[in-house]
Amino acid sequence: MTPKKVSKALSLVAGKTGYNWKFANVGGATRVSITSGEDIAHLGELDQKMWTVLSCPVKGLEIDEHTLQLMDADYDGKIRVNEILATASWLTSVLKNPDDLLKQEDRLPLSAINQENEAGMRLYASARQVLSYLNQERDEISVADTADMLAIFAQTRFNGDGVITGQTCGDETLAALVAACMQVEGSVPDRSGEPGVQEEQLEAFFTHCREFVEWKALASSENGTLPYGERTAEAYAAYQAVREKVEDYYIRCRFAAFNEEAVPTLDVSLTALEGIVRDNLTERMEEIASYPLARVRKDGELPLQGGWNPAWEQAFFVFKQEVLDVEFPQHASLAEAEWKQEKARFRPYEEWLAAKKGGEVEGLDAGLLQEALQQGRQDALRSLIAQDKALETAANDIHEVDKLLHYYRDFYVLLKNFITFSDFYSRDKGVKAIFQAGTLYIDQRSCDLCMKVTDMPKHNLMAALSGMFLIYCECRSKSKNETMTIVAAMTDGDIDDLREGKNAIFYDRSGLDWDATVVKIIDNPISVRQAFWSPYRKMGRFVNEQISKFASEKDNQVTSEMTSKISNAGTQLSETPADSAAAQPVLSPAAKTKQAFDISKFLGLFAVLGMALGTICGFMLDLLTAFFKLKWYKMIGVFVALMLIISGPSMLLAWLKLRKRDLAPLLNANGWAVNAKVLVNIVFGPTLTKIASFPALSDPFARKGVPVWAKVLMLVLFIAAVFAVLYFTNCLSFMGLRFR
Repeated sequence: MTPKKVSKALSLVAGKTGYNWKFANVGGATRVSITSGEDIAHLGELDQKMWTVLSCPVKGLEIDEHTLQLMDADYDGKIRVNEILATASWLTSVLKNPDDLLKQEDRLPLSAINQENEAGMRLYASARQVLSYLNQERDEISVADTADMLAIFAQTRFNGDGVITGQTCGDETLAALVAACMQVEGSVPDRSGEPGVQEEQLEAFFTHCREFVEWKALASSENGTLPYGERTAEAYAAYQAVREKVEDYYIRCRFAAFNEEAVPTLDVSLTALEGIVRDNLTERMEEIASYPLARVRKDGELPLQGGWNPAWEQAFFVFKQEVLDVEFPQHASLAEAEWKQEKARFRPYEEWLAAKKGGEVEGLDAGLLQEALQQGRQDALRSLIAQDKALETAANDIHEVDKLLHYYRDFYVLLKNFITFSDFYSRDKGVKAIFQAGTLYIDQRSCDLCMKVTDMPKHNLMAALSGMFLIYCECRSKSKNETMTIVAAMTDGDIDDLREGKNAIFYDRSGLDWDATVVKIIDNPISVRQAFWSPYRKMGRFVNEQISKFASEKDNQVTSEMTSKISNAGTQLSETPADSAAAQPVLSPAAKTKQAFDISKFLGLFAVLGMALGTICGFMLDLLTAFFKLKWYKMIGVFVALMLIISGPSMLLAWLKLRKRDLAPLLNANGWAVNAKVLVNIVFGPTLTKIASFPALSDPFARKGVPVWAKVLMLVLFIAAVFAVLYFTNCLSFMGLRFR
């Protein structure tokens, strides 16, 4: 189909959408071109099937994350088509000329804002307000002006967020109440960066203050809620500390009165004491604490002059001092009835504690609590919050200005990586896609197609589908004290020196260097040239490995035999002549005959080997003779045919894979929803990997090359060997060659 017919067909497709879209072949696929503000304004009319991407993650991309967070309306961590469309519609309505979006600038002239609609008018006024906050008199505003919202609101008393701080109050007493409220109810950050409180927190704080003060007023000595006056809390704490143990003692005494024979069982047995007296008793206090408070008595009296369980002695002494010495100062013991009187005395206090309200403010100063309930304090703070909320619209518009500036700079960048992928396929130096994290330098190459790995399990599933030679690296930055994993696509050069554990350097987009270590390699063809030499390299590695293995085995065998002989010689020297004679085995005539050297066997073996070698050499000589008798063009044809037989399958397979290399699986593994192929074909691939280029220089220390005659001999022997293999596999019959 001619280019005109293609253009006409695309126009028909575009006509179905109602807008005359332009198309381009980018990366082996037909994609929509976004080249004007008018295109952006009509994005809602573009068939979603024509989009290259349907969603991308907010985090981990080389674009301002704040811009994407502003665009992420549902806060799900992804940018979707509907959010792109909403942004495009809003931007083209508040800008006079949508073509300005293609500039990708971080400074916006105020004259570019469309004041013919309400949203544009508010943005213009808010932009002017921001510049006034910053004491700037300019006709343009930049991303840097709104980047630090704290700086904008730092000097303002009210900022429209409904949060007041100590600075907002302008009065020491009100500021102290705000600080107390934050202490009790917690704080929220104000737009100025200072901690503050909202209306809900303030209302809860004053409610707690009122309830606590009212509850506190119910306690008095007259109504019995404070039986020991100001010391009631301490007395009750001492009472609670021994209450259960005293109850336990009186129950034991009642059992003793019920059955005298049970006293030894209810009391501390000698057997139990004998089991612990040999130990360090300070380490057995937990067990000692389980014994009765005092020796069990049938009369049920609890001694008050001593004789208490050592583990409870201190706690009971405090209770006696705080309570019993006040109520029963002359008593040597405490009867159970008197104990019940004491329990009844504390009951009103317990009921008062159970009805406690507003305990959240209990730790505050009593004077501050009274101040909180003074007439007008709460109303004054409510008024401050109301004044702050009155500026909510203007303050929110400042956030809209910040959003406009970020979209003005970054939205077209996102479109080029969302709809067209033109940044990825760009020929301009320095232009990279937002998913390209930086450059990996390894093995005298620089790889520009590097991506951060956000989900390694997904990469393990998807990486092989890309068809690319991939290098996974763990990267560490000492300056940032961070680690990350990247994947780099190797699209040019050889792979001989690439292996797991190899160290490299990764430079991120900001120029910061990271130490990189290869942790995983996905092997796929890099180029057709590399695939051509692949069989020979594999053959060379195999031969080298076999020779190394054979040499290693022989070396170990010789070393073992020498060690054994030296050891045997030492043993023989250490023996006496008599011992040596006695140690010699007596061989039978049959054994002596068996150990004799049989020269006939060795002669037969040499004859067989010689015949085999002669046959092989003769056959190879016949092959070479027949080859060199051919005409020159047939010799070239045979040589080319042999090379194609060896390298052809590898090259064909590589060519098929290289045509289908696709970046989409890697993007999908990172959370993208890719709607079309992102091909890295044979022509585009080498542009992503740059190989070092050196001038040709002489080296006085270079190893002397192999002589020409030796190279020719090796080539001839190699060709002869290939001929032999092909002959035995009947492949040469297809070439019409005969040797006899």
